[in-house]
Amino acid sequence: MKDIVEFLSKKKYIFKKFEKIDNKTLGTKKRVEIYKGVDINSFYVAVFVNRSKSRFIMKNANDSEELFEKLKDISGHNYKKKVLLISSKICSKSESFLKEKGWKIYAFV
Repeated sequence: MKDIVEFLSKKKYIFKKFEKIDNKTLGTKKRVEIYKGVDINSFYVAVFVNRSKSRFIMKNANDSEELFEKLKDISGHNYKKKVLLISSKICSKSESFLKEKGWKIYAFV
């Protein structure tokens, strides 16, 4: 988690509170790490970390959006910012889809 916080601080995301969400609470077996945080402006931020080796395709983008909706329902917050950190290449269609939905996408090693 330390590497994620340091990476996001370089991208000007500084948090007062940052915690990991267990995938079981969202009812998923997907291999994605989900975090929620409160930045210094008191905005809620959802951070999804995908460390897969295969290409990030449209199916993954739809899954991420569905998980985000579940996260909103369970936590009871309307998140101001959505961040996706991926370690693989991303399909251009999924990238444009996520940007339309308000996601910020960063390459994360």
